[in-house]
Amino acid sequence: MDDMIRHCSAVRRGAPNTFIVGDMPYMSYQISDELAVANAGRFIKESLVDAIKLEGAGPMIASRIKAITEAGILVMGHIGLTPQFMGQIGGYKAQGKSATAALSLVNQAKRVEEAGAFSILVEGVPTPVGKAITERANFPVLGIGAGPFTHGQLLIYADMVGLYDNFTPKFVKKYANVGEVLVNAFAEFAKETREGVFPVDGEHTYKMKDEEAAEFWALLKKEEQE
Repeated sequence: MDDMIRHCSAVRRGAPNTFIVGDMPYMSYQISDELAVANAGRFIKESLVDAIKLEGAGPMIASRIKAITEAGILVMGHIGLTPQFMGQIGGYKAQGKSATAALSLVNQAKRVEEAGAFSILVEGVPTPVGKAITERANFPVLGIGAGPFTHGQLLIYADMVGLYDNFTPKFVKKYANVGEVLVNAFAEFAKETREGVFPVDGEHTYKMKDEEAAEFWALLKKEEQE
């Protein structure tokens, strides 16, 4: 919670007029309704986010959503590929690929809405699942890898600008290759530094007036001789 509050506080300072959702970290809400409300309250009070987000749609999560909502805090749900449930869903892979699994996700979205969430994020599901959830929902549905029919789209910025090249989810479109640009820039800097090409005196350095430089060297020579 401390880390997330610091991160979200920085986001708020940089985007004072933007609607910001704070992502509740692992085990900040799973233990009890009381702890979930307390941590959600910290998020709102200390980092000034507008809402919080939590993952899942089982009875326990529905209880947490209801409790946090009743405390006057906006809650966004998150179903489908939920990172905090990696052990149960078998890793980072698409969810809802069978008919029964797809139907389960539609029902999960309904439970999240009925629990009081103001919105939901649907991640890593086939297009028909994202479409079915959106058509039946009475609140905004955001999709990340959930097809083109959700009300809005979300991508992780590091993925969409190519910041890392070790893994890119199937649903990501790269709009840039920042990672390659950065690596090339660092390599060129290291090469020029080793070769003595950088920095260039007078171009990448600060200057002194000639008379001040002359006086400086004279003072230094005098001090060293004493």
